[in-house]
Amino acid sequence: MSRRAILVTGADLAPQALALLQDFDIVYAGKTPTEDDLVALCGAHDPVAIIVRYGKVGPAVMDAAPSLQVISKHGSGTDTIDKVAATARGIEVVAAVGANAAAVAEQALALLLACAKSVVPLDARMHAGHWDKATHKSLELGGRTVGLLGLGAIGQRFAKMADAMGMRVIGFDPYAKNLPSYIASVDLETIWRESDAVSLHCPLTDENRGLLNAETLAKCKPGVIVVNTARGGLIDEAALLDAVRSGQVRGAGLDSFAVEPMTAGHPFQGQERIVLSPHIGGVTSDAYVNMGVGAAKNLLAVLGQRTATAA
Repeated sequence: MSRRAILVTGADLAPQALALLQDFDIVYAGKTPTEDDLVALCGAHDPVAIIVRYGKVGPAVMDAAPSLQVISKHGSGTDTIDKVAATARGIEVVAAVGANAAAVAEQALALLLACAKSVVPLDARMHAGHWDKATHKSLELGGRTVGLLGLGAIGQRFAKMADAMGMRVIGFDPYAKNLPSYIASVDLETIWRESDAVSLHCPLTDENRGLLNAETLAKCKPGVIVVNTARGGLIDEAALLDAVRSGQVRGAGLDSFAVEPMTAGHPFQGQERIVLSPHIGGVTSDAYVNMGVGAAKNLLAVLGQRTATAA
C-alpha cells in the first residue's frame, strides 16, 4: 500500500516538521510554483494535505486532488487560499497562528525605528562621506501614540514592545478580546486622528482592502509614520506615495506590497523616506521552524479527527 502524499508549495520544510510527517511522502513544488505547477503535482500525487508556503491555492488545484482533506498555511495569513472553494469541497483550512508573531513584530519595530530615526538615509550619507549632526533631527517615539490595526498575536506582541518604549498604544480590532491594560481599544476615526504612527497587523479581506487610502491618510496627523508588515492590499500604494511626497506621511516602512515580488521600476524604489524589505518579517530561523511545526501539527490534527470520525 503506497503512502499518502503531502504537497508543500515551497522548496523545503524544517527538519522538525518533516519528523512529524515521516509517515507521508513529501512533495515539493519549488520556490515559485504557478497554478499549473500545483495542478500537475496534485494530479500526479493526489495529496491528502497541502502545506502552503508560496503561490495560491484555488479551485483548480483543489479539484486536481480528490483525496485532499486539509490545506495548512505555513504561517498565519490565509488570503492566498480560496477558503470559500475549500469549504464547498469539504476541505478544512488551518493556519499556524502566532508561529511567526515575534519575528513579524520585531520587523515592524525595526521599520518604525528606521523611519523615526532616518536610519537608511543617514547611513547612505555617512557612507558618502557626510556628517549631518548639525542639520538633522530625528523623531523621539517615547510619549507618542502608535495606532495598531489588528490586535492578534502579532499586533499584541508589537504593542508590548511599543509600551516598553514609553509609547501610548491604541488599537482597532472588532474581534479582539481580553486585551492587556496597555492597549486602549478605539474606533478607526480615533486611530486616524490621534496616531503619530500607524502599524498594520490585520489579515486582508474584501472589507478592508485599501483601508489606508487618500481619504484616511488625509485624516491622519501631518507627519504620521506608516508601517505595514501585514498585507500589501491594505494600502492604496499610489495614495501612500502621494502622502509621502507631500510630507503628510513622514516615512513609511513596508514589508508587504500589492504585487509581489516587487518588480524593477516600482514607484516606491528610490524614495528616500520609504524603507523597503521583501516580505521577510516572518522569515527567521526560529519562525521557519515554528511555522513548519505548526503547519504539520495542524494538518495532522485534522487528518486524525477525520480518521477517527470515519472509524
